Order: sequence, then structure tokens, then C-alpha cells
Amino acid sequence: MDIKAKIVDEEGLRRTITRLAHEIIEKNKGSKNIVLIGMRTRGEFIAERIKNKIKEIDNYEPPFGVLDVTLYRDDFRTRLKQPEVSVTNITFDINEKDVILIDDVLYTGRTARAALDAIMDLGRPNTIQLCVLVDRGHREMPIKADFVGKNIPTSINEEIKVKLKEIDGEDSIYLVNAPNNKE
Repeated sequence: MDIKAKIVDEEGLRRTITRLAHEIIEKNKGSKNIVLIGMRTRGEFIAERIKNKIKEIDNYEPPFGVLDVTLYRDDFRTRLKQPEVSVTNITFDINEKDVILIDDVLYTGRTARAALDAIMDLGRPNTIQLCVLVDRGHREMPIKADFVGKNIPTSINEEIKVKLKEIDGEDSIYLVNAPNNKE
């Protein structure tokens, strides 16, 4: 990983999660009708942290599930390698609920679009609200997050790398040079 800058450290990430939880509660006039759905992989851990923070703030633990959108992606058939499919784990009813879809980085919008398709196959929620830790720009789809932890504009030659203790052993957000994609 060719690091250009460390944008957020562990304490900054903790504060960002706290702020996102407060914003979700405020926009939804409480937490009683919301359900949280984290997108594999890092979105799942961010969603779990937000769930725990909402419980701490609002004394209610919203239902929490995990969504894998691999088979809903518009590019999964065009990739050279075999896609790795994980398990979607949503064991609650989303009908008439306010779904908070949570991911780590919003980039082109294609993953979020795939998640919308997957959620609609599960039921008909009142709303679907998108919460992302980082919005880095460069949208290819008309997708906009309702809750954004950090807006970090990037060039096309840069990427955002979110590191979480559950997977990477640290909590941080880095701006990195994009790997050379030449084969």
C-alpha cells in the first residue's frame, strides 16, 4: 500500500461513528423503526459499531443484518476471476422499516445500486438511506449518501483504504496511490 496520507486515526474514527449514529437517530426521529444492514465486508463492521452506539444513545438496539451484493453487481459476469460470494444474513422483516444501508467507501455508486436491488428482493421498506464512512467522489450512478462520515475528494489515481480492527488490526482511513493496473 503506497500511503499518501493518514486521514483519520482511531479516535477520529470513533468520533465519526458516534456522529453518524446521532445523525441517523435524529433524521429518523428515534431508532424504533430503523434496521441496519451492513455491506460485506467492512460495512458490516461499521454497521455493528453504529448499532452499538445507537443502543448506547437511544437505549434501543435496532435489528442488524449483513448483505452480500456480489451476484447483484452489474460487472460480476465480466470479471475474469470467479466472484467470491458470501452469505447475506438478514433474519428480520424489512417491510415498512427505514433501512439504513451501511458501507465503508462510496465511489462509483455501483455497489450501492446493487444493494438497492438486493434489498428490494427482500421486501418493501418505507425508506432506504445510505450511510458511508467515506465519500470519495467519482460517481457513475445517480447515488448520493444520506449520511457521510468524511468527504475525501480523490483523484482518479488515488484510493481510500479503510482499516478496521476486526479485519486489519487497526482503525484508520488512508489516502493511497492506486495500484498500477497494468497486467
